Amino acid sequence: MNHWQYLTILAACLVITLPLEFGIGARVYRSGRRLVLALIPMFVVFVAWDLLGILRGHWWYSQRFISGVHLGPMPLEEILFLIVIPICGLLTYEAVGRILMLARTPGRLRYRWPDGLVRVADQNHPHPGERPEGRSTNGGEHA
Repeated sequence: MNHWQYLTILAACLVITLPLEFGIGARVYRSGRRLVLALIPMFVVFVAWDLLGILRGHWWYSQRFISGVHLGPMPLEEILFLIVIPICGLLTYEAVGRILMLARTPGRLRYRWPDGLVRVADQNHPHPGERPEGRSTNGGEHA
């Protein structure tokens, strides 16, 4: 189990944040192009940072906790970390934004596949400023 610890933690991060995509409707995975464009600059910078740290001997990875698969001097787990953790962060950020938007939007809260949580207009109780169906603004007389 020890050799799989790092990968297990990364998998748990993805599993724990997955409901944010499909339950709340964060739409991170469904916006693949935007996701990749958001990840590339961070990935490039932090791979360079890690490589520099590893090559200069500033840090290392205990063989006890990693799979042993390396891409150059970097363990596979570190490369996956630089992808998984930002995705989890983006999922959390988008989910919080969606929840705040839903909190400010009138209507009943419903779950709708594949959109996640949505607000739908309540037909029995119109929102302030809306006219009930069949009523005109000129005192009830139809023009």
